[in-house]
Amino acid sequence: MKQAALDKTPKKLKNPSDIQVRFRTGLVYTVLTVVCVLAGDIPMLLMLMAVAGICAGEFYYMLRSDAKLPNEMLGIVAAMLYPPSVYFYGLTGAFVVNLMLLLALLVWYVFWTRARIPDVGISFFGAAYTGLLLCGLVVIRQSLGDPWGGVLVLLVFVSVWANDSFAYLIGCKFGRHKLAPRTSPKKSWEGFLAGLVGSMVFWCVMTLVPGVTMGIPMALLFGLICGLMSVLGDLAESRIKRNSGFKDSGTIMPGHGGLLDRCDSLFLAAVTSAILLVAGGCIPYVIM
Repeated sequence: MKQAALDKTPKKLKNPSDIQVRFRTGLVYTVLTVVCVLAGDIPMLLMLMAVAGICAGEFYYMLRSDAKLPNEMLGIVAAMLYPPSVYFYGLTGAFVVNLMLLLALLVWYVFWTRARIPDVGISFFGAAYTGLLLCGLVVIRQSLGDPWGGVLVLLVFVSVWANDSFAYLIGCKFGRHKLAPRTSPKKSWEGFLAGLVGSMVFWCVMTLVPGVTMGIPMALLFGLICGLMSVLGDLAESRIKRNSGFKDSGTIMPGHGGLLDRCDSLFLAAVTSAILLVAGGCIPYVIM
């Protein structure tokens, strides 16, 4: 049956190009994200927990190959606990998870003699990097409720995707000047600028969401800042991979690498978006 199905498969699907594989994987990821974000608070929360856990696992796997000894179990559990803690208890919940993780790591450090202070730091950083930063999306969704909270979160996703996509497409076709040759040789200044434009465009769309108080000039500024944070997050993960000797953080997403490769731009953009929108008075949110 497998052979019969293979024989009927078009040749271009049997041997897809890199762009085709990247597009199909990205399509699946995009559809799942859109469905989970728009389905409600709990589906989005579960999605963020899964993303945080998988990304934390990939992060620790890379660091172990760099002769580090992080505590994966504590780090992954903490990363997955950050989004629900903020959803149910606000910023107080995130503080409690921070405290519990720190105490648990200190106990582990004291009683496991092979652990070193850098291992404690990496364990804590990995959880905060992959879990805590995503809590910005929880804050944004809770500020407006359904359905517009989900729409606003989705637009944050789209602004990050536009940044990545514009930078990739324009960079591949017109890129001539390297942005950070030692950290990420494929990135160019041409792609970088195109990505910022993509981010700013979709931040302007956010002004149309009911409940959002934001003018076009502010949207352009915030889009620029979030675009810059997206690039910084991408470069930071590239630096981690280069230091650890990895090309990709994993293999869960063919054409993209690992989930951390796909979400690296999202982490800083998520928390930056929440800070800008709340501090700028664009969305109503009571800090608990």
